[in-house]
Amino acid sequence: MVASTRLTKYNLVGKAILSYTNGKGPASPELPPAPVGWAWSLNQFRSFRWNLTASAARPNPQGSYHYGGINITRTIILSNSVIRSQGKLRYAINGVSHVDTETPLKLAEYYGIADKVFKYDLISDVPPVTVDNLTLAPNVLRATYRTFIEIIFQNPTKTIQSYNLGGYSFFAVAIEPGKWSPEKRQNYNLLDAVSRHTIQVFPKSWAAVMLTFDNCGMWNLRSEQAENRYLGQQMYVSVQSPENSTRDEYNLPLTQLICGLCKNMPNPGNLYH
Repeated sequence: MVASTRLTKYNLVGKAILSYTNGKGPASPELPPAPVGWAWSLNQFRSFRWNLTASAARPNPQGSYHYGGINITRTIILSNSVIRSQGKLRYAINGVSHVDTETPLKLAEYYGIADKVFKYDLISDVPPVTVDNLTLAPNVLRATYRTFIEIIFQNPTKTIQSYNLGGYSFFAVAIEPGKWSPEKRQNYNLLDAVSRHTIQVFPKSWAAVMLTFDNCGMWNLRSEQAENRYLGQQMYVSVQSPENSTRDEYNLPLTQLICGLCKNMPNPGNLYH
């Protein structure tokens, strides 16, 4: 078994040998060469597909395997950037570098004081053309409950990116080099894309995912690279049901720890019925 680094200046290789009692001879002393560049990984991504002929149960996060036939109600393009702000290195999404708050975002919503903790929709659905200055603030985007959304991750930098969305699975329908445009939809896999939680975005490339925001809550969308995430390359998606029903979201449990601005406030009780 051989593991090698990817997209690094130096190739590091680790190996392990599994020996079976009925094995025939030693393992080969020659290790296979590591893939060069990221075209191999791109082709590997395209090869991962659902086996639609299998009869066994499969994950079905969006309620239908015919995701390619659902009308897209919103397209969100998210572009990462890195800049020095006030002499400090910061990472951002669409020009906003996320800052954690003393009061948890979901608590602020539940207690009705969101306007005192953060502002919704500091970013738009289209990234700015240039990012000369960053906004340092909580980055919270509102999404309409049960809408089918297309998210484009645009990576203009020379380093690979990786994103994870909490609370959801999405269909990873395309990864391509260059800059995304609506015409690129003709290259989407609208039949048997794999449902997953994390997507990679190669240097100077883009990735497209599709999902239905059918899980109420405050969900973290973040870079999976610890430095990027810690320094601001993350955001939250607030999904609220207009029905205020426990069918869509549970009330806050009585044992919930309360902190920040909510600490000394009276419990708002059951918001959902």
